[in-house]
Amino acid sequence: MSQLKLYRHPLSGHAHRAELFLSLLGLEAEIIDVDLMTGEQRKKEFLKKNIFAQVPVLEDGAHTIADSNAILVYLASQYDHEHTWLPLEPAKAAEVQRFLSVASGPVNQGPATARLINLFGAKLDHAKAIETAHKILGTLNEYLQGRDWLAAEHPTIADISNYSYIAHAPEGNVSLEDYPNIRAWLQRTEALPGFIAMQASAVGLAA
Repeated sequence: MSQLKLYRHPLSGHAHRAELFLSLLGLEAEIIDVDLMTGEQRKKEFLKKNIFAQVPVLEDGAHTIADSNAILVYLASQYDHEHTWLPLEPAKAAEVQRFLSVASGPVNQGPATARLINLFGAKLDHAKAIETAHKILGTLNEYLQGRDWLAAEHPTIADISNYSYIAHAPEGNVSLEDYPNIRAWLQRTEALPGFIAMQASAVGLAA
């Protein structure tokens, strides 16, 4: 098997998605930190890996894959030979894709953005991000009533894609107290064999 390399920042939820899934699949990868604070992601060498100057980036031999959800799809397609993380059946695959879009849309615009403002001082509307966060969390909490996982009867990359920023929503001053079904889903994800946590920030942990 080709040597896998993952370029990441330890506080990036997008990067954590990829790192977590590598671990769940039992794959070893060289972890390479990219210093976002000094703009390493905008240097010429890194832009060859991702023209959008973002982490994570996965290298697998001759293949370079950028974007966290793209990495999840690649890893599931390449290394999950039982096709449980990304089902082949069209309707189930579509359901997974639906929740990948949720992760890239309202979860990114809500809890991820609120956290970005708190941790990195992003000049964005914190109140709007918190409002967006609670709206999607309320929807997901209701959806998870009577369900263990987002897209299937078992965990899929839909769960991995949404986990990191929802789990760390308190770092953006978004409390999870009112969402018991989400908290139970997070606990189920954290109980998966091979689970690894994202590095926590000191910001907002009491929320």
